[in-house]
Amino acid sequence: MAEIRLVDLRKSFGATVALGGISVTVKDGELLALLGPSGCGKSTTLQILAGFLLPDSGEVWSDDHLLSSPRGAVPPERRRMSLVFQSYALWPHMTVSQNIAFGLEMRRVESGETQRRVHAIVELVGLAGHERRYPHELSGGQQQRVALARALVVQPDTLLFDEPLSNLDANLREQMRFEIRRIHKETGITMVYVTHDQGEAMVIADRIAVMNGGQIEQVGTPREIHESPQSRFVASFIGQANCLPGHLVAPGLVRCGELHFRADEGSAFRLGDAVMLCVRPHAVQVRSGGRPPAGDNDGVSGQLVQQAYLGDLQDLRIALPGGLQVRALAPSGQHYQIGDEVVVHLPQEACRLVRP
Repeated sequence: MAEIRLVDLRKSFGATVALGGISVTVKDGELLALLGPSGCGKSTTLQILAGFLLPDSGEVWSDDHLLSSPRGAVPPERRRMSLVFQSYALWPHMTVSQNIAFGLEMRRVESGETQRRVHAIVELVGLAGHERRYPHELSGGQQQRVALARALVVQPDTLLFDEPLSNLDANLREQMRFEIRRIHKETGITMVYVTHDQGEAMVIADRIAVMNGGQIEQVGTPREIHESPQSRFVASFIGQANCLPGHLVAPGLVRCGELHFRADEGSAFRLGDAVMLCVRPHAVQVRSGGRPPAGDNDGVSGQLVQQAYLGDLQDLRIALPGGLQVRALAPSGQHYQIGDEVVVHLPQEACRLVRP
């Protein structure tokens, strides 16, 4: 196992800045997800970590060993790292056992030890009984398990994943998320997992590093990232959020256009600061009626402008005074029609303030 440290990594391709100086530590035995949209720099980070690219500046460390810097890099094959690709990259003419054993044979591991390791890893990834099958005889999920077994059998200190579930259908992706989580728990290997799928990162990772525009916007546990986003991008990218522009006019009180809302947080801001008030759609409360009931000082009148049925929930878009609009996820048992006058309530405890 190993602790991985990325220190002020920078990388440009011509005039395009891929990494603008990122630093993060992957703890020994931790699974860290690098999460972000296409072009955010996560794959470039992984390639530098794997040794395929040199950084323009900054360093990559594994424990007390310097792996990469602008002056040079330890070759990929000497890093004690394994990489699981988006494509399975299996040898089509080899059986499951032969594919898994390939890395050990290249390292000239003794035959008996190779067989022992292959048998153990086949059991770990749930492929017992498939050892003599060829890749074309396996499902996509089974092929991905072979690729994972091949990466694990050489006993790396660190395991890298480059969007490994992208080629699977929705049901298999969901199943493999929990399988990867289980395997990480059983092996305790340090893992870095690149993905653009928020749900995938939330299920798999111990911590998530949210990337945007070559920078790391926030690092935290899935709960911390979801419940306490530190920027508008994180709030809107993780689980979706209503982000209303406004100004802090009193402690915990935000003016958004002609409306006022209360938020639990605000100590990081000064009165008059421009802020974004963020609230998750599932936390927005909606009631029928054109006016807030007596005593409801935080209720706001609005009009339903869009509605989508999602099964147990319905997705509502509601226009508020002053040109604002919020999205709410309400139970499907509540019946609304486009044009209905409704009352919207943003619970104070669900509202977070971030910088614009």
